[in-house]
Amino acid sequence: MKTSSPTLKYLLEKDVQVSKHFVVAVSNLSFFKSLRIHSRFLEISCDGIAWFVSWIAFIWLLSSKGLYQMQVNMLLGLILDVVVVAVLKALVRRRRPVASKDMLTIGPDKFSFPSGHASRAFYVLLFFTKLYPLHIIFLLPVTAWAVSVAISRLVLQRHYVLDICAGAVIGILEGLIIGILWVSEETAFSIVGFLSEENVDTAE
Repeated sequence: MKTSSPTLKYLLEKDVQVSKHFVVAVSNLSFFKSLRIHSRFLEISCDGIAWFVSWIAFIWLLSSKGLYQMQVNMLLGLILDVVVVAVLKALVRRRRPVASKDMLTIGPDKFSFPSGHASRAFYVLLFFTKLYPLHIIFLLPVTAWAVSVAISRLVLQRHYVLDICAGAVIGILEGLIIGILWVSEETAFSIVGFLSEENVDTAE
């Protein structure tokens, strides 16, 4: 990422410093040691490919007319997230803190801003707290998961603080957009029918 603006250059340099200080500061804390151990799981749990595959499988395997509206709107939000993050990464082209050579990581791209994991995690969080609220007993685990995913990106040094913050804001905005464009039950049924005519639930 090249910039000629002194203000932006200063901001990015400070972001790098803060991110490094954060990793050093928390490296000896027991909570973050535990988080680092589970970071690979958190990374996979919010991976774009993993979400697409699992969500389409969810629609296919749990074919219920009562769920189609939720399933389709979530899927549209996931598609929106991939497009928005991909476009911004292509435009900004900020390099990651360290090159990932871990073969267990699912297809990391080389650009850092914004964090796709953070945007996806906070989109999912807003979706299941505001757009399609889950029972209250699930809210704390979903919130803890989203925040842990975002922090784990710093712990694993995949992103800088600014990347995470931008990703979280983008995810929330995506949720608000999906809320405005919320697909009706009838339209959702048509979309599922188009995608999987053989497996569609026609029961009233």
